[in-house]
Amino acid sequence: MKETFVKQLREVQLETPILIEGLPGLGLVGKIATRYLIKQLKAQKFAKLYSPHFPYYVLVNKKGNVRLLQAAFYYWKNPNGQNDLMFFTGDSQAQTIEGQYEISNKIIEFAKKQGVKTIITLGGYRKEVETKPKVIAAATDPKLLQKALKANATLSPTGSPIVGTAGLILGLARFQKISSLCLLGETKGYLP
Repeated sequence: MKETFVKQLREVQLETPILIEGLPGLGLVGKIATRYLIKQLKAQKFAKLYSPHFPYYVLVNKKGNVRLLQAAFYYWKNPNGQNDLMFFTGDSQAQTIEGQYEISNKIIEFAKKQGVKTIITLGGYRKEVETKPKVIAAATDPKLLQKALKANATLSPTGSPIVGTAGLILGLARFQKISSLCLLGETKGYLP
């Protein structure tokens, strides 16, 4: 494998889909939130992403079978007929800067082919939390940001970096004219 690729498992027709991305990161916030949504909505897997930029090992299941690290796209059809959802989550983030860019671009490219015009990325925000953790928001679209702030998110501090795929997608999606919002849940550290 020389480069990142998406293997589509089946074709789906989505109505104005919104992509929600959550990979393992700080406190596993993004991955946990995305997996929760996938499970609650009974979203269906329809594509897998493989990359040489993932760590160099395989995972072993209960039967002793192995598989490469991967990420996957899921979909959920909204019974009300508007804004179906796509989800993206996986085993790991890329381990190199180049890999972060390559994978982020592949995610955006695949999402755009599915008709996505809005992406929401999820992640963690390191802070010693004494009370109820807050949700920090940043966006490329002022209207999207206002919706998050009206839902009680807190504006991201000026100059605060959003690292990894959650941040890069925001920066890269605007080149494809896709609006994006990042929601970061406050967490004490690297473990949930």
